[in-house]
Amino acid sequence: MKIGTKSVLYGAHCFCLHPWFVAAGWTKLYGFPLDPRLWLAFFVHDIGYLGKPNMDGPEGERHVELGAAIMGRLFGDEWRDFCLFHSRYYAKAAGHHPSRLCFADKLSFPLTPHWLYLPMVSATGEILEYLKNAQNATSAHWVPTGYDKRKWHSQLCEYMRRWVNEHIGGGADTWTSSNRHARTESGVWQ
Repeated sequence: MKIGTKSVLYGAHCFCLHPWFVAAGWTKLYGFPLDPRLWLAFFVHDIGYLGKPNMDGPEGERHVELGAAIMGRLFGDEWRDFCLFHSRYYAKAAGHHPSRLCFADKLSFPLTPHWLYLPMVSATGEILEYLKNAQNATSAHWVPTGYDKRKWHSQLCEYMRRWVNEHIGGGADTWTSSNRHARTESGVWQ
């Protein structure tokens, strides 16, 4: 079974848990979501991970397209873009601002307790990709954490809180690379 499928079934993007934490993030940022289209978006925005061989690689980054296609077919272009641009990387690469769903989705990480999140991503194996990528990511906002899962999770939660707080007002996203899948001269993914 591919890693993306495992993530949707019982990992970080678990279809029966993750949407509730996205809804909690939405409630914290914008108030309780009364529009039923929001609830559908919370449940379909990450289903595109099904069948993906990676989470943050070129294939995994396109996970936004399936949920966006469903929302677009049902409710039009505005809702398509709402799901499509819930990935800050996808939005930046396309020259768009992240959607409001992006901020709720990113806030879902610190709202998901480590005692739930870490066993889920460990069971799927996706934690290995996350930890490996975290070692190669250096910026003013992220310091490599080694392979300590709790330390990584704690830093990820703080990073996501700060990213949301700094960018929710519409400011330019200088934290997110628009080309994270380009190889450097050393062959390491950016």
